[in-house]
Amino acid sequence: MPAHKIHATVTPRGSMEVLSQREVRKLSEVGSGSTYELFRQCALAILNTGVRVDDARSILEAYADFEVFIHQLDRGVCLELRNAPAHAFVDGHMISSVREMLFSALRDIVYTESELHNNRADLSTSSGITDYVFHLLRNAHALTPGVEPRMVVCWGGHSVNDQEYKYSKRVGHELGLRYFDICTGCGPGVMKGPMKGATIAHAKQRVLDARYLGLTEPGIIAAEAPNPIVNELVILPDIEKRLEAFIRVGHGIIIFPGGVGTAEEFLYLLGILLHPDNAELPFPLILTGPRSAADYLHQLHDFVGATLGNAAQTRYEIIIEDPARVARHMKKGLAEVERFRRERNDAFHFNWLLRIDEDFQHPFDPTHENMAALALRRDTPPHLLAANLRRAFSGIVAGNVKEHGIRRIEQYGPYELHGDPQIMEPLGALLQAFVDQQRMKLPNGTAYTPCYRVVS
Repeated sequence: MPAHKIHATVTPRGSMEVLSQREVRKLSEVGSGSTYELFRQCALAILNTGVRVDDARSILEAYADFEVFIHQLDRGVCLELRNAPAHAFVDGHMISSVREMLFSALRDIVYTESELHNNRADLSTSSGITDYVFHLLRNAHALTPGVEPRMVVCWGGHSVNDQEYKYSKRVGHELGLRYFDICTGCGPGVMKGPMKGATIAHAKQRVLDARYLGLTEPGIIAAEAPNPIVNELVILPDIEKRLEAFIRVGHGIIIFPGGVGTAEEFLYLLGILLHPDNAELPFPLILTGPRSAADYLHQLHDFVGATLGNAAQTRYEIIIEDPARVARHMKKGLAEVERFRRERNDAFHFNWLLRIDEDFQHPFDPTHENMAALALRRDTPPHLLAANLRRAFSGIVAGNVKEHGIRRIEQYGPYELHGDPQIMEPLGALLQAFVDQQRMKLPNGTAYTPCYRVVS
């Protein structure tokens, strides 16, 4: 057996320790099929925590002989790992954070699917989908009732430059000094920076119960292993459930520099905030970055104005090179969130009042046909246009880094995006700016070939 691989048996700590015999039996029966393969891929990604690899395929190929088996014990469940990455262990013992996240993946992918999705979830209605997201988060113990609003979501790129990464740490430090918890997509880059900065600030403030919540989904976690600071990991079943989870548990959102994935998240949130039913609902949203990222932030701002209009631009603030001001602005915004929810008796731990249309909730499959059929027209209501622009960016993310998307591009060529010139010209300009600024990076320094074609 190669020196970089290891056999091991691990048992859980936390919520998976106490299970009924029926629950363990259901878990142990999952030894083949799509659910098992999904868990295997996520487990392999978690075991590669700390290893900078953006390509899911390269991980799967390097550990093609990796296997994971679920065994029933009298007291619960254990995992048998064969040919696992040795860097997940120290002196033969699995690193604690890796073990916690490994069993979080087991809980979310296997247990949640069997107990919630197949038996109780109603995914045919908007309220049913929201209820499903609530149950997923509650089952993961990610909802803490009674705590005043302090969960700040941070979005941004996984492969940013050193200046942008350090800036995100400075912002995280300022947030931590104000006792805020941090939620990110749980990967590297800007998903790690705010958490890292906040850990120091929380230590200074003697915060012993700080939360570093990571929300991901199987297609992303396979390409972006969680960073080791995450102390609560939740794997949602798809992009749309993950995005809804962010804005249901988050009290405010900060967006740092990134690429198409960050733009996708930004457009998703804007589309929801632009819905008429959400016009009065406070939701602090800040775009920020170092001075070197000013062009990026203004390009994103100009794109929003050109496609969604001035009303969309009023839903967020742009703050450049001022971490303390970002944190103060967020603190002020969260005070308004608390006041609003108290007046309406809405929960602090889950934003039930936020209206989310089904257009934002159902999974989008980025086939070539679906990408070409997106309605990118000027006469579309802004919140629905934002939904379709979000889908376009989601497809590009899939074509860049996700296994199924990469295979489709290899087989059928680039996606084609069609629409009105007033939409397609700023879209093409923004995407080209991402390429020019090297925000469309691929593994191993490979030169970027667009997986899309913009057609007016």
